[in-house]
Amino acid sequence: MSDTNATPKLESRVDAADDLLTIQRTHAAPPSTVVIFGASGDLAKRKLIPALYNLVACGQGLMPPESAVLGFARREMSLDDFRSSAKEWTTRFSRLKVDEGCWQNFAQGLDYLSGLDQPDGFTKLKSKLEEIEKARKVPANRIYYLSIPPEAIIDCVQRLAESGLIAPANAPQFTRVVVEKPIGHDLESALEINRTLLKYLNESQIFRIDHYLGKETLQNLLVLRFANNIFERLWGSRNVDHVQITVAEAEGLGTRAMYYEGAGALRDMVQNHILQTLALLAMEPPVSLNASAILEAKLNVLRALKPVQSDPAHPSVVRARYTAGILDGKPVVGYMDEQGIPDNSMTETFVALKTYIDNWRWSGVPFYIRTGKRMTRRASSVFVQFKDVPQILFNQDRSLPANLLTLRIQPDEGFSFDVMAKQPGLNLSLRPVRMNLSYESAFGGGVSPDAYERLLLDVMDGDHTLFPSGNFVEKSWEFVQGVLDLWKDKRRVPMREYPAGSWGPVAAEELIHADGRMWHEP
Repeated sequence: MSDTNATPKLESRVDAADDLLTIQRTHAAPPSTVVIFGASGDLAKRKLIPALYNLVACGQGLMPPESAVLGFARREMSLDDFRSSAKEWTTRFSRLKVDEGCWQNFAQGLDYLSGLDQPDGFTKLKSKLEEIEKARKVPANRIYYLSIPPEAIIDCVQRLAESGLIAPANAPQFTRVVVEKPIGHDLESALEINRTLLKYLNESQIFRIDHYLGKETLQNLLVLRFANNIFERLWGSRNVDHVQITVAEAEGLGTRAMYYEGAGALRDMVQNHILQTLALLAMEPPVSLNASAILEAKLNVLRALKPVQSDPAHPSVVRARYTAGILDGKPVVGYMDEQGIPDNSMTETFVALKTYIDNWRWSGVPFYIRTGKRMTRRASSVFVQFKDVPQILFNQDRSLPANLLTLRIQPDEGFSFDVMAKQPGLNLSLRPVRMNLSYESAFGGGVSPDAYERLLLDVMDGDHTLFPSGNFVEKSWEFVQGVLDLWKDKRRVPMREYPAGSWGPVAAEELIHADGRMWHEP
């Protein structure tokens, strides 16, 4: 079976004046009610409510005016308080300035219901949805956004089903469930969650969200590779020496100590964001731009991903946590001194590893990954370093820097390409120069839609292109589980330390230096 509302209509057009190809929606998303489970939480405040408002405020009819947003949480709160708080959140976190008239229209569609944790909570939810749909004349198209801890997903989906809140996939009105990462804590729990989801829902009704896939740079990666012949012909072991992916965070735990202590850098970043990035970077050309073709091409990368092996003599993985240090000129405490962290914690805040993709295109090319908290600055980048030129002609006396393609995911989205050029003058002097594209400067300085805006709109449209499949989640956990199993032996992978405000532990530098390479600074 398939979701009868799950195929958004697209059309292509070419603007001759601008030489611009546009693939665009030919219709607005169908009207629906978005139910945010955990609506009093941090994600709803910072991302979901502002993103939903922006879909209305864009003025393009992306979210139909009769659509509604229902906050569902444990906490008791009046409707007026919820609407007032939602406005405060949106004013603070929205990329767009809040327009009073637009906000009033949006607020009329905002509602709130407490009792998420109560025995009759889902019965009340069903009644509230029917009340909203009748009052706003909106069809029973329902999107359940599960902004809840992973351990609560199974119970929540079961209660939705038992309360008659999940329609069949082929029903006239759709039911869609959005599941936030991390999906599970390890391979076993991820498999259990997927089994539960598929027991009550068709795969077409499940949207496993990873906000990284909504970022412009990652979406542009497909265009860069498959709309530019020059890069696709260079893409692989014949020309690429190695690939680096760095996701650095300057912030510490904030209000997420309880979550992070149970997750760590490997589960929080590598299992989802980084493996999604790697799959987009390394996949074969999909047969089309349909969601199923792209998802299958990405999945094949994980099928070929070599498990990490490590021993003290030749480490392929490093784990560490930050100690006290200086960040932006201010002293910060170490992880073990953060509020809420137990004395016996073995949670890592940094991980670096080396892996390979065992397929025809990438055979023998190492992929280096690192991510951590309390690093020098917030920056996420992908580096594709090409092989050195032969030691003839200009490369005889000294080694020339290799060509380097840099994809900046955040904060300055764009990409650059480092090449060698002759410096002006009478002498034959060579120097590296950088060809650089910044989205902000190249496209008029306009503010790109937030990742959650794009992804929420895709959920409304039933478009799975930017959402991991269940098979992808399971394969990513298989890879991560291999690393978790290695960590059970502290002698093989000891817990290292690095000062806050640095680029990580010395052991991470040694990991890549052992191969005669070095990390690029994002």
